[in-house]
Amino acid sequence: MATSYTDKGSKSYLFSIVLVAVIGGLLFGYDTAVISGAEKGLQAFFMGAEGFLYTNFWHGFTTSSALIGCIIGSGISGIMASRLGRKKSLFIAGICFFLSALGSYDPEFLFFEHGVPSKSLLMAFNLYRVLGGIGVGLASAICPMYIAEVAPSNMRGTLVSWNQFAIIFGQLVVYFVNFLILGSHANPVIDLVDGVNKVLNPDAAAWTSETGWRLMFLSECVPAGLFSILILLVPETPRYLAMNGQDDKALAVLSRINGSVKAKEILSEIKATATEKTEKLFTYGWLVIFVGIMLSVFQQAIGINAVLYFAPRIFESMGMGNPMVQTVIMGVINITFTLVAVFTVEKIGRKPLLIVGSLCMAVGALGVALSNVISGVPAIVPVVSIMVYSASFMFSWGPICWVLISEIFPNTIRSQAVAVAVAFQWIFNFIVSSTFVPLYNMRLGSMGVNFGHFMAYAIYGVICVIAAIFVWKLVPETKGKTLEDMTKLWKKK
Repeated sequence: MATSYTDKGSKSYLFSIVLVAVIGGLLFGYDTAVISGAEKGLQAFFMGAEGFLYTNFWHGFTTSSALIGCIIGSGISGIMASRLGRKKSLFIAGICFFLSALGSYDPEFLFFEHGVPSKSLLMAFNLYRVLGGIGVGLASAICPMYIAEVAPSNMRGTLVSWNQFAIIFGQLVVYFVNFLILGSHANPVIDLVDGVNKVLNPDAAAWTSETGWRLMFLSECVPAGLFSILILLVPETPRYLAMNGQDDKALAVLSRINGSVKAKEILSEIKATATEKTEKLFTYGWLVIFVGIMLSVFQQAIGINAVLYFAPRIFESMGMGNPMVQTVIMGVINITFTLVAVFTVEKIGRKPLLIVGSLCMAVGALGVALSNVISGVPAIVPVVSIMVYSASFMFSWGPICWVLISEIFPNTIRSQAVAVAVAFQWIFNFIVSSTFVPLYNMRLGSMGVNFGHFMAYAIYGVICVIAAIFVWKLVPETKGKTLEDMTKLWKKK
């Protein structure tokens, strides 16, 4: 057996360590989407606070507060990945996920009376969500980086795309878990009464408001604990080891993955690029950093996370039966179309998938927008349009953005540049998510709330078209190139 991986490398070993890394992606999806099932019960709970009015602003902030942690986590990911290594940083991310899940389940722990909502308790809850966000920020930057740095060049796009599959799978799992937890219990029905939000079915929704949302957050402890244990069993990436003078360890990992002959060749390329330049962020000019940042900005500005976070509420507004069922169906569709990217990214390339996906998303978003201003449109039309919009993201910007961010930067600036790019991603995620509810509920005269529905999706549709043009003009194709080739590519720009 030793000869097998010494001469040819071991794909089973590669797949096993990548599988552990993608659990970080699953947690990324789980943590960001758990709020979609919990937010109504959470809103009803805090609306019961005395001496504190839980407004739409506070609810928008609370549902997106984890994104503040995501910005922090992604911002420090470069320093942590460089100083502690990719593996230790991912372990810390796992601990953040676990503690956040426990704290969000019982934010009253030690300091507050259980079940009594207050502004102070709201702040404590949001701090726990921020802690989970730090875990998401770390995982979102370092998981794709880890996979890219262990994967052979001919498999890198596919393996990094599995991280996006795990993110979407995590979202689907939590949609299903939330659905099971809710069971036969009713979600709160909340509407404006005399200018103030009121729960219209307090008795029917009592269990959901008191207990249901807590169990949804608690469920994250299972994958978080598993990830924290398993990440201790995988090796550090060979590129990190080589750039920190641990050539023997780097060669051992490379040999086990690629075979001994290929491993020596890869190690010599890593060493050449690691010593060729200093590690200043703009060593290779501003364009590579700009492209990385704008990939992240467009991935969020096209509005996908506003749809994912508020999916049940959106489907409810469309009058499509049980909104949790529709959300699970959307999750299954998302999984299916993510697999399209997984199996085509190395054949078709990164740019074609991004451009086609952007244009299809624009069609879907504009379909939803127009359905809100054209009278008599059947409810199935905006539902199908939003499915097209979401599915198109899943075979394009969802996985391909992460593939490109993990591979377009030269070795010497990768950890810093990925941190900057992913920080911008979470900044724009926060902007989009926190503005979606006010924008979606905007009213204009006789058009009422339909105006807000139209504006939200019309804006996202236009941005999708701009994103397609950006990719066409500025983003390089990286299919088939090694990570070390990135140094040569950006030297020519």
